[in-house]
Amino acid sequence: MAELNIAIAGDLHDQWDRSDHDVLDLIRPDALLLVGDFSDGKSRIPELLATLELPLACVLGNHDAGKDGSGRTLRHQLELLGDRHCGWGLRELRPPGLAVVGARPGTAGGGYHLSKAVRAVYGPVGLHESAERITRAALSADPQLPLVLLAHSGPSGLGTQVDDLCARDWKAPACDWGDQDLALALDQIRRRRPLPLVIFGHMHHALCHHQGERRSFRRDAQGTAFLNTASVPRHGVDQQGRALRHFSWVVFSGGDLRHISHRWYGIDGALHYEQTLWRAALPAAGVLSPC
Repeated sequence: MAELNIAIAGDLHDQWDRSDHDVLDLIRPDALLLVGDFSDGKSRIPELLATLELPLACVLGNHDAGKDGSGRTLRHQLELLGDRHCGWGLRELRPPGLAVVGARPGTAGGGYHLSKAVRAVYGPVGLHESAERITRAALSADPQLPLVLLAHSGPSGLGTQVDDLCARDWKAPACDWGDQDLALALDQIRRRRPLPLVIFGHMHHALCHHQGERRSFRRDAQGTAFLNTASVPRHGVDQQGRALRHFSWVVFSGGDLRHISHRWYGIDGALHYEQTLWRAALPAAGVLSPC
């Protein structure tokens, strides 16, 4: 299996326009993943995404319903995205050859809670039913494809300190604010097949009340990497006055996870800054890997 380069856009919060498409045309990832919170229910970004020819998958976040508890705004977002949205389901991207399973759409973290909008669209889905939907989708994926779990909020169990990947930072005391259904699904999936990568956002990298910056990566003892992509705002300008666009970047090679980073590109496609979070170790000198 050839090298697979994946660009991920964290929480957009209305910061997505034609310049992002231009950058993608220049840097040419094999696929694009998005973790939700596109805007506050406006149709502009889903309509833009529909014009991309790049293989993509996404899941909606808590902001995407706007303030409309009736579910009409959320339903309209889902209609615009069509099968690009994979919440509670499987999307196999062929090409390039990637299985993406979406977690619970519309989550705001904090254990398990369905908003009025999500309940209006999907019905009263319980904690264990949600975990089972995620698990079932993952186990139906082609086992020959790398599997990525795509969520808006990450799973519970990643720490309780204020700067942990899914911890609450806006109110003391800090606590684990991850999703319990996603944690249950992860446990069930990994009993049956490898799960190399879980991608999410929601908890912004810049902590509230000037508490510093959130840790955005962790890899556990079972070999699953957890990546928080919520660099907000993802449009910026550096000290030289150059416009920047943030993407997280993941590389698979031969079906194995090889590289994870945060990248800031110029609108001309030049890579100006890169924060490498993890790179797979090469085999030690003189040690042969099995074929």
